[in-house]
Amino acid sequence: MSQVFDQQAPKKAANLSINSDLLAQAKKLKINLSATLEKTLVAELSKKKEQAWLAENKEAIAEFNQRIEKQGLFSDALRTF
Repeated sequence: MSQVFDQQAPKKAANLSINSDLLAQAKKLKINLSATLEKTLVAELSKKKEQAWLAENKEAIAEFNQRIEKQGLFSDALRTF
């Protein structure tokens, strides 16, 4: 899978609003907020991009699956199981 984002891009400050209790607990446990947010954003971006790709290619995927169902796979004759 290709990179979700440019890892060489410079860091940029951002203002966020977060539940005060959640923030206090995270600080108490020494959770790195920036790293946690980046990790979570990468996962969310990957999920959204996958969903977009599947939606964009829905028709082609359906046609391919129909063809395989009708004609089978080229390797079906080679299977030993």
